[in-house]
Amino acid sequence: MASTAREGMVAGNISHFNAVRLRVVGQGNLNMSLFSLDDEHSQVLAPLSLSSTTSVIPTRLANFIEQMASLELETTEINDYFRISRVVIFSREIFSSYPG
Repeated sequence: MASTAREGMVAGNISHFNAVRLRVVGQGNLNMSLFSLDDEHSQVLAPLSLSSTTSVIPTRLANFIEQMASLELETTEINDYFRISRVVIFSREIFSSYPG
């Protein structure tokens, strides 16, 4: 059975977000960014060239340490599009709280 979140994950814990894997098709370039809570910190990931058919599920590496993260996906040209059927964000809990 697939799970979308790890059991026992606590919102205050600090995690290392280290990769994003997408099953995506489309046209153009897909720009990806990770954002922290309230968009205080961000990291731009390597762009992904899209095609209408593909046999590859690409992975983009990240090095983002925050309590939580959101993923922004965008294209920048007119008539570019993308269709996502799966997103996997790899993360590992590294601290249970901030010091102090």
